[in-house]
Amino acid sequence: MDEIKINDSQKRLYEKMGYWGKKTLLDYWHTSVKKYRDKEFVVDDRGYRYTYGQLDEKAGIVASYFLSIGVKPLDVISFQIPIWSEFVIVSIACMKVGAVVNPIGMCYSGREVSYLLNLCKSKVFLCPTWYNKTNYEKLILSVKKDVKSLKHIVLLDNLKEKESNSITLKHILSSYFSLNIKDEVMVDSNDVAAILCTSGTTGCAKGAMLTHNNIIFSEKYFNKELGITKDDIMFMPAPLNHATGFHHGIIAPMLIGSKVVLQQKFKSKKAIELMNREKCTWSMGATPFIYDILKNIREDEVYLSSLKFYLCGGAVVPEEMVRQAYEYGIKLCEVYGSTESVPHVFVRPDENIELTFGTAGRAMEGVEVKIVDENRKEILPGNLGEEVSRGPNVFVGYIGDKSATNKVLDDEGWFYSGDLCVSDISGNINIIGRKKDIIVRGGENLNSNHISQYISKFPLIKDEAVIGMPDKRLGERICAYVVLKKEVNSLKLEELLEYMEKEKIPKRYWPEHLEIIDKIPRTDSGKVKKNLLAKDLKVRMSRQEESSWKGENSVQEDQEKQQNQGLCAPS
Repeated sequence: MDEIKINDSQKRLYEKMGYWGKKTLLDYWHTSVKKYRDKEFVVDDRGYRYTYGQLDEKAGIVASYFLSIGVKPLDVISFQIPIWSEFVIVSIACMKVGAVVNPIGMCYSGREVSYLLNLCKSKVFLCPTWYNKTNYEKLILSVKKDVKSLKHIVLLDNLKEKESNSITLKHILSSYFSLNIKDEVMVDSNDVAAILCTSGTTGCAKGAMLTHNNIIFSEKYFNKELGITKDDIMFMPAPLNHATGFHHGIIAPMLIGSKVVLQQKFKSKKAIELMNREKCTWSMGATPFIYDILKNIREDEVYLSSLKFYLCGGAVVPEEMVRQAYEYGIKLCEVYGSTESVPHVFVRPDENIELTFGTAGRAMEGVEVKIVDENRKEILPGNLGEEVSRGPNVFVGYIGDKSATNKVLDDEGWFYSGDLCVSDISGNINIIGRKKDIIVRGGENLNSNHISQYISKFPLIKDEAVIGMPDKRLGERICAYVVLKKEVNSLKLEELLEYMEKEKIPKRYWPEHLEIIDKIPRTDSGKVKKNLLAKDLKVRMSRQEESSWKGENSVQEDQEKQQNQGLCAPS
């Protein structure tokens, strides 16, 4: 395992304040199993239901297998598992043997998986034989020879029989005995517990190392400040490999003995049925999830009787959506954070609804937030700058990449997010966008997310994203990628500009180029993959005439090619 980066004075402070302790995630798991053995912990939409005691038994069996193949403390166990209860079983099994959890997104290709496994020096890999039209067994076997550390592959053959001689999870569960608690392996609370992959909006994903103390602090105070108790029931539709799903979908409920309900693939109508059936009290995910839920509530005249609040992350939450949710009895609260500094800023459900408009809320207890200029000097509230955070939740480095670590995590423990924001005198943060979201047009800095907010209100557009388009004269021009509503067949740039003129939107925010695609590429957490759009635009520009940027829409004939480039595929 790589050397971790922790500031000694901050470590002493966190221990003195009680934010960091001696207990590991496994210690907290034991406590919950002892107190809530017969209480349901995990329910998924495939019909699987596990109490704390039942899941402990299953995880113990998998842990026995891990020990039998020589897994040692701090070895990395990687897996690509959908939003299934098996994800939780494997995660707890890793804790029982002191291994590091490394969940990988289902959207990652063979080359990306190979890169991550080599980065983490993974000893074991688990995945389904088949899922969502993808042969994952074939995928991992095709790259196994490229990963020297990988010794064992375990297949989940729920949906399709295996084709290789690899062992299956089903066989393990029927052939091994559950590990005795005295044989479990304890590690230090400052050891790495998980390596979570970053969203990868700017290129290759990085592996963010998080310790037991990082994760425990984050979720203890997350639960505390949101008022979440053992009686609450969480609905999790977001992938469990990201911080949202892993921290808030597994660890947060586990720490307090509450229950989580999983949906393997988000469908809003089914989600409403599931939440009503299980009496879910809160949920969290990307903004598009709650958008679809509210749409179904409105159109189908259904009611979510138990849902008290929904936490939105990954994108700015429109004011209209907040008001609409409030009318249905749901408090829609924006949250802000990242894999490296797990959601540490949020609006509390008991705060005034007006606070949600234009703000992601304020920092949680124990976390410091400041706004800095380009020279990393702190600036006063009301000024635009980069969001920087320091606290017991902040990661301890990127595995295998000290250079990348040192660029964003300084020696005093401050994490530089790369996100632009403005704060008010009360400490509330308004996230404006990424530093890299700035379009420099003729020397003027224009925020692409600001422009997006204008374009998103155009009645014919379902989804959109704005990026900078290289230009020899001005440096960059404004390019809008849009997805049209189902009933709309076409859209010309002139129509969009007429709308913006009518709405009295300043001309400096008007798009100068328009591209229409089937789907905006996003990460699992809802962030736009602008690096893919930039690559796509470069390809288009290379084959378009010089006059195309002046307003001609040249996209219609390229729909099939877009799919091949991954722009129309699920992120």
